[in-house]
Amino acid sequence: MRIAEIAPPWLAVPPRGYGGVEWVISILADGLTARGHDVTLFATGDSSTRAHLEYVVETAPGPEAINDIWYDAVQTLFALRDTSRFDAFHVHAAWSSLSALAALGLPILHMLHGATTEKMKRLYALVRDKVWFVAISEAQRSHMPDLQYAGVVYNGIDVEAYPFRTDKEDFLLYLGRAGPEKGSHLAVQTARLAGLPIVLAVKIAEPGERRHWEEVVEPELPGDATVLAEIGFDEKVDLLARARAVLFPIDWDDPFGLVMTEAMACGTPVIATPRGSVPEVIVNGETGFIVSVENYAEEAVEALGRLDELDPKAARAWVQDRFSSDAMVSGYEAAFERVLGSAPGPTA
Repeated sequence: MRIAEIAPPWLAVPPRGYGGVEWVISILADGLTARGHDVTLFATGDSSTRAHLEYVVETAPGPEAINDIWYDAVQTLFALRDTSRFDAFHVHAAWSSLSALAALGLPILHMLHGATTEKMKRLYALVRDKVWFVAISEAQRSHMPDLQYAGVVYNGIDVEAYPFRTDKEDFLLYLGRAGPEKGSHLAVQTARLAGLPIVLAVKIAEPGERRHWEEVVEPELPGDATVLAEIGFDEKVDLLARARAVLFPIDWDDPFGLVMTEAMACGTPVIATPRGSVPEVIVNGETGFIVSVENYAEEAVEALGRLDELDPKAARAWVQDRFSSDAMVSGYEAAFERVLGSAPGPTA
């Protein structure tokens, strides 16, 4: 198949720091190319890929430019210069590229990366008879069941790139944005209650993130906390492999938390809340623990006392079987085949 992968133009593929979407796009573009498909990745010029790379934005502008309409429009106009080159278009941003391709009536697969808000439901309802969708979890699909789905495909990782380690060090790890719904404040409360050091690698870029960090999280930081900005892949996997546990105290319906699979691939348990895709990703009592949002810190401390019950090898095997890059690429091959086999197009 001749596939156009149209990435958002604000971060490089793969990302230098924060950017779960860009990691997934990178793995997918490389994986489809390795299987013999003719893949063109439209991303920023500082991206790296096994696919054909085409770009109009030379250097990724960074997280501050996420959803910027100028970058989005320029990327779309560039990618759609000659649509006859491709059999299918994989659109990762829900803005101008999705609108333009839907209007042209071309074979489109749209990956639902983000949150299911009322605004997004309204947007997708307008194109549901022209676009095929892929959900990244059953939880995500349940919020918009009326869309035309080509499948549910979990985000995958290159498991071999994550070092497996059974001997852990005595610190807790939080990776993610600093927004209130991501629970960085609950991670800090857990560390204080457990009397354990915590390492926080956080993205603090948007106004809401800055406000929550400065007003809620920072005043509660224990003296032995280590705060890092956005970190690169090598530093991230080193921390994931060494941590005693990864804290994932979300209070929103996260469609797929990539950090959970990354931690489990390293044999590191995750202590999470039962929101969004968490019950699909974590096997409670086997690869980690699922505790309540309301009493997260107290229940997480109890879970920390039960970590010896978990088998790190079982966690890695679970990821290898269900959340590997091969599993994801196979899922998208099937999705593209469904899109291209449809005539004349999807019906809601």
